[in-house]
Amino acid sequence: MNRVRKAVAAVRLDAAPAALRAHPVAADAAFAALVFLVTAPRVLISPPPLALSWALQAALVLPLVWRRKAPTAVFLTIAAVAGAQWLTDRLLAADVALLISFYTVATYATARRVLLAAGVLELGAVLAAARFAPEGTKAWAWILISGMITAAGVIGTNMRTRRAYLAALEDRAARLERDRDQQAQLAVAGERARIAREMHDIVAHRISVMIALADGAGFTTRTDPDKAEEVMGRVSDTGRQALDEMRRLLGVLRDNSPQPALAPQPAVGDLDELLDTVRATGLPTRLTVTGEPFSLPSSAQLVVYRLVQEALTNVLKHADATGAEVCLNYCPGHVLQVEVTDNGRGASGTPAPGGHGLAGMRERAAVFGGTVDAGTRAGGGWRVSTRLHLQGADVLR
Repeated sequence: MNRVRKAVAAVRLDAAPAALRAHPVAADAAFAALVFLVTAPRVLISPPPLALSWALQAALVLPLVWRRKAPTAVFLTIAAVAGAQWLTDRLLAADVALLISFYTVATYATARRVLLAAGVLELGAVLAAARFAPEGTKAWAWILISGMITAAGVIGTNMRTRRAYLAALEDRAARLERDRDQQAQLAVAGERARIAREMHDIVAHRISVMIALADGAGFTTRTDPDKAEEVMGRVSDTGRQALDEMRRLLGVLRDNSPQPALAPQPAVGDLDELLDTVRATGLPTRLTVTGEPFSLPSSAQLVVYRLVQEALTNVLKHADATGAEVCLNYCPGHVLQVEVTDNGRGASGTPAPGGHGLAGMRERAAVFGGTVDAGTRAGGGWRVSTRLHLQGADVLR
């Protein structure tokens, strides 16, 4: 991006000042006035009547005011005036306006118009050399005039190429700027989605546990007050944990330092504590590990924890189950299968449409090329299964 901007600046080094580029007609009017003044002395030595010479002088120079606005029309107008001048046998220095207008055509017009204009000038060069050059120098005069025509055309063509190159550079810079803005928007959207998943996992799970615990305490208030008091203590502890996790997450978002303080993220080793909170609600939950365990990067451990947390939250909220099981199956090829099952109401216990639980699980699993399958079990209940492909996942540590 910086290289493109430097290239644009380099191309503009010898460009016209910004004020002149912003008012081209005014700039060309000043240039036409300068050409008129510089070439005016030649009128004084032209044959009478001088009024005709002054009129031709003005007619040759005045169209230059609009040379960039209508280059082809200006060139044809000046060429017609030059033809009238040739018929009246008058040689004026203002004929330089022909070269200026031809340069402008070569700069702004199409290649076909440039060739047509060059043909008109070459015809004029032959006529001018034949009438105004002294005997014995007519061929040299034609060569000289043709050289000036060629020089004007080449300079104009180079300027057109330079302008096209500059336009291409500016277009590329604009596209790079748009691409950078789009990447920034995608990054912001991705970060918002990640924060939404974290908030959902924290709030949904903790509140589901608190509701289940509060329901249990309500049932035991009269029959076992001590048990009810213990359960309400767990409600309070769970609420504090949820509040602490939310504060840590919000604290990281508000911390503008280059390296904000980060709290340890949940890992596979924290699943026992997670299952304890679920068991405290009255739902027996078992953890089973099969296969040959292999090391997991911290990012993958967080995904496993959140997947199990969300699946158990859905069991508490929807399944009306009397038991649940979490199974971690370490498969060959660094594939980890995470499965959460329950014996609840099956399809009738699925999350409500529009929920973000399963969508968030799929987004997390997709980071490791994983898939999430959810559906009823053959023997009743609900099953959520995820396969994470962790080969080479150590790059995400």
